[in-house]
Amino acid sequence: MLRRSMIVALSVFALAVVGYQAFGQRFLNGIEWPTPPVVTPGKEDRDPPSDAVVLFDGKSFDEWGGAKDWKADEDGGFTAKGAIQTKKDFGDCQLHLEFASPKPAKGSGQGRGNNGIGLMGGRYEIQVLDNYENKTYPEGQAGSVYNQRPPMVNASRKPGEWQSYDIVFTVPRFDKEGKISKPGNVTVIHNGVVVQNHTEIIGYTYFDRPTSYSKHPEKGPIVLMYHGDPVRFRNMWVREFKELEGKPGKKGVEGK
Repeated sequence: MLRRSMIVALSVFALAVVGYQAFGQRFLNGIEWPTPPVVTPGKEDRDPPSDAVVLFDGKSFDEWGGAKDWKADEDGGFTAKGAIQTKKDFGDCQLHLEFASPKPAKGSGQGRGNNGIGLMGGRYEIQVLDNYENKTYPEGQAGSVYNQRPPMVNASRKPGEWQSYDIVFTVPRFDKEGKISKPGNVTVIHNGVVVQNHTEIIGYTYFDRPTSYSKHPEKGPIVLMYHGDPVRFRNMWVREFKELEGKPGKKGVEGK
């Protein structure tokens, strides 16, 4: 009897779904959304989409300040020789880049393949480090929100091999008095592996003092934070994004 009741219930549910699909009915939740703009993806996931700003294409350093007279390597990468930052400012954004730690590996801990991706002018750092069979403190590993939150896993490749970061960053918001109203957050994908999942940033990523927030503009440059190691970079692009904003609309069931 119970089995028959379940079959009847499932049949009724299936008919309801078919009915809604056939007549084009759906429930309106009271929000009217704009049509999302069209963005053409790159041929591969690593390639810049149509709305991206290409920061380094294997040839030009035109988007960077501090890279005067720098030259690209034969394979389209470059070796960091100092700190550089983008000439343009960015807010909420998606950032893609690839890096390779020095080979052969030298040093240990924080002294091995150390660099960083500084968001908002370096206020918030995503750590770059050679963590292949190289121990260090967890919140200083590759993929960490430096000195705040370790990566969930260590996805590092061997020294000399190209690695990728895909970073989605939301800028902190401040009220009129300069107090934090909405903390920033970041998602980091390291070599295709999620290592930070919408992680809340709790303030500036200081090395030598307690973290805290201080009001700053909603846009700032991206910084490659040089720490003395010849880390290589290539294929860098960024795209700012803005969440769609809905407006009040109809609510209830809509017919075809």
